[in-house]
Amino acid sequence: MLGMIIIVTAIAGVGGTGLGGVVAALFRRDSSRLVSLLLAFAGGIMTGVVCFDMISEALSPEGSGEQMSVFFVMFGTMLGYVVIWLLNIWIDAKTNHEIKHIDANHPKTADDLDELIHSDHYVRHEQCSEDGGPSSPYQLFIAGVVMACAIALHNMPEGMVIGASYASDSAGGIAGGMGLVMAVVIGLHNIPEGMAVAVPLITGGMGRLKAILITALSGAPTIIGAIVGFALGTLSPFWLSLSLSFASGAMLYVVFGELLPEAILMWRSKMPALATVVGVLVGLMIIYI
Repeated sequence: MLGMIIIVTAIAGVGGTGLGGVVAALFRRDSSRLVSLLLAFAGGIMTGVVCFDMISEALSPEGSGEQMSVFFVMFGTMLGYVVIWLLNIWIDAKTNHEIKHIDANHPKTADDLDELIHSDHYVRHEQCSEDGGPSSPYQLFIAGVVMACAIALHNMPEGMVIGASYASDSAGGIAGGMGLVMAVVIGLHNIPEGMAVAVPLITGGMGRLKAILITALSGAPTIIGAIVGFALGTLSPFWLSLSLSFASGAMLYVVFGELLPEAILMWRSKMPALATVVGVLVGLMIIYI
């Protein structure tokens, strides 16, 4: 079971971001409006699935016959939200001051794809150091580690959602239930995220094949998250509830703290809001059909 979950998650994480890298390599043009709608739509689906399925499942774990305290689920959800939020604040503090256009007038969140996972910070170090000279291998390595950590902060919670969903719906098997649904949704969401990784790398002069490979590998942390989410979810109803609520909170931060603000900043119109509402309704349909 776990082996198949890893394969499904790898397709969603590595395959989704890799496909985004291919799209970026083939169509290097401004697609902000399309990406904005994709981010908003994916955020809406995730919101619907989290609110209508995962949190309710955390309150009544499958097969346990137990009713968890609503305050425990609230605690787990806030814990997941705050942990990812604080880690993102730390990474932003380490990188944003080195990017010239991120100043006092810049929105307090990402307004472009490359800012979301700090690939702009890596490209700046790849091209030159802060003082205008060439970056040392150490500086470039650190910038790469920071970008990898930023990507992991987005992908690991997504993997936890997949793993915890499979743990909560074991009767559905690999090819059914909410686990596969979340893998598909997250795979679609990873396409624009893969574009975020690949575009600045290619623009910075990296070969397209190498950029696509790096982009695909950036989805690997999703697998780690799935293993953690599934392992915790199968321990006991208590840990399943905690895993589901923590993953829900982490995902809600990704959606409301980053995806939706960025989608609106990328296309300042009413369309991202419409895409979000449609996504929520699609999430509701996925659960009850």
